[in-house]
Amino acid sequence: MFPVAPHCSSGSRHGAVSALPRARRRFAVTSGAVVLLAATAGCGSLSPAFENEMSADINVNSPMMQEGRPLPDAYTCAGEGVSPPLEWSGLPDEDRTSSIAVVADDPSDAHVFWVLYGMDPQVPEIRQNSVPQPAHQGQNSAGGSAYDPPCPEEGHKHEYRFTVYALSEEVDLPEGAPLEDSLEAIASRAIARGSLTTTSG
Repeated sequence: MFPVAPHCSSGSRHGAVSALPRARRRFAVTSGAVVLLAATAGCGSLSPAFENEMSADINVNSPMMQEGRPLPDAYTCAGEGVSPPLEWSGLPDEDRTSSIAVVADDPSDAHVFWVLYGMDPQVPEIRQNSVPQPAHQGQNSAGGSAYDPPCPEEGHKHEYRFTVYALSEEVDLPEGAPLEDSLEAIASRAIARGSLTTTSG
């Protein structure tokens, strides 16, 4: 339900979960992320009408990541596997923005490895390996309610995108909400977005 280039992922995953156990890989491929993105969002895309209505004015940065550069090992399964720090600015007016959400994904595989919602719009950052209060983490494609570090595979190019959404309403979901529910809630409330995109190498 978040904006990605149209793509239908029908084979086995290469980058984000290739180093995971086979049973987990099978679960990731058949998880709610793939079902939701392929079935309701045109193989990973928001509808053109909805995407046109949502501005991309939010500036997303990180003191530890650079646009278009490889995702540091600390944020992959090759390193510590912790969540990266993010910073943003350029949100819509305060009277329009009620909440902030973050979705981290590999758009080529329609794989979601982190979902955050319920963040205070007055807080302009997420620190490394932390979840700002009173935010909640929803389920990722692997079924966990936490940051699921990508596992880049040598020789396969992937993009890892961290998208910040300004929402017009609060997401009324608890910790660990199903991926389909959280993505639908974010998409239906999003009024602006911005992304920082890294690569697998």
